[in-house]
Amino acid sequence: MECISVFDMLKIGVGPSSSHTFGPWRAGRRWIAELKKNNQFDLVQSIKVDLFGSLSLTGKGHATDIASILGLCGYDPQTIDVGTISSIIEDIKSKKVLLFNKELSINFNPETQIIFNKEFKEFHPNAITFTAILKNKQETASTFYSIGGGFVVQETRKREKKKMEAFREFPLPVQKATDLLEYCKKKNKKISEIVLENELSLQTTEEINSRIGDIWNVMLESMYLGCHTEGTLPGGLNVRRRAFDTHKKLISDSASYTNPTEWIESIRDTEVKFRQILKWVSCFALAVNEVNASLGRVVTAPTNGSAGVIPAVMMYYMVIENHDANFDDIKQFMLVAGEIGSLFKKGATISAAMGGCQAEIGVSSAMAAGALTELMGGTPEQVVMASEIAMEHHLGLTCDPIGGLVQIPCIERNAMGAIKAINACEMALDSDAANAKVPLDKVIETMWETAKDMNTKYKETSEGGLAIKVSLSDC
Repeated sequence: MECISVFDMLKIGVGPSSSHTFGPWRAGRRWIAELKKNNQFDLVQSIKVDLFGSLSLTGKGHATDIASILGLCGYDPQTIDVGTISSIIEDIKSKKVLLFNKELSINFNPETQIIFNKEFKEFHPNAITFTAILKNKQETASTFYSIGGGFVVQETRKREKKKMEAFREFPLPVQKATDLLEYCKKKNKKISEIVLENELSLQTTEEINSRIGDIWNVMLESMYLGCHTEGTLPGGLNVRRRAFDTHKKLISDSASYTNPTEWIESIRDTEVKFRQILKWVSCFALAVNEVNASLGRVVTAPTNGSAGVIPAVMMYYMVIENHDANFDDIKQFMLVAGEIGSLFKKGATISAAMGGCQAEIGVSSAMAAGALTELMGGTPEQVVMASEIAMEHHLGLTCDPIGGLVQIPCIERNAMGAIKAINACEMALDSDAANAKVPLDKVIETMWETAKDMNTKYKETSEGGLAIKVSLSDC
């Protein structure tokens, strides 16, 4: 049974896309490790990068070429100073030299050595092939597939998975929502407690707390930064940052703060009515994805394109629903959210290139809805029901980014996904979830069937929908 940790679903990285930016970046680092393992790294004389399918069709807008270069340079997406990315890339473009893994100077011209191929590989729509010519004139190549949420695999993944499972197996293996509910019933525990029991088989309480703390800090920083950054997003669409304007209208003129923690307190002190709740939640979600769209640091939740939903809903709970919320609440929320996301990863997909935006915003909304429901005192059945409601009303959502950029309609969809998650939670809390008519597992199966039936032009290729109705020139 596939073992997916909460920390597989929630990863710290750089925007704008987990599958098109974060994935290729990680693939480059994996290729370096592969070359070193085979004692070929020091023999590399030249490098070529081939992008295929969706990675090629929307690669420029998703900064796939930039991410590939940064991966080959050996930078860590979790720790790189994002403010230096532009200068690093410009230096490589002007000098036409790449410092391979920060060790080996290699002549490299991004214009000719990163190739955008429109053809699709059979294994997955997001394929990237790294090729090296060695000093002995031999050629070595490896193909990686970015399958969503920053996950990267090779075609040998089935063999790799068996090997991984031999060393990494949860004491309470979960494949479907029914498995999760059965454990909760048998042990009389919440979903978060079942998930924590599994996570403790991989790492200590201190390590779990530290990693969740890091994840929340990045989420909070991205909301804070997005709410305090004015201007226009890069890429050519001339999209004005709206979180700044909305935040300015919402925050009290007398508010005084110098950091994200004080900022939260100032929001808590603001009188909030229904319309303002909608605006605050939307503001939080927009802020994260505006940071994401400008190559900022965010948390895949479960992807970069849907990174704003979960932090926005968590902030809703902290500053509007429960002013006494603390780290334990954040931890509980993230454990449930990660587990719900893993159900979709196992039973369907979290890749827009495979399933459209239902696989990103739909899944993130389901994750947030379930997590909020447990924090609001819901039963495990109500948690699962909230997740089902959220996904049910995202089924069939296409991925049609204008100009191949993770901006329109992606940024707004995070706000809509967050609002839907809160609504799904409230509906589940008012329902007899033990007699739910539509099980979450059936919705996950339906989502996967819908994904397989969806036309390719609506799967992150920018060849259909809004992507062809509105062009860069129109903006």
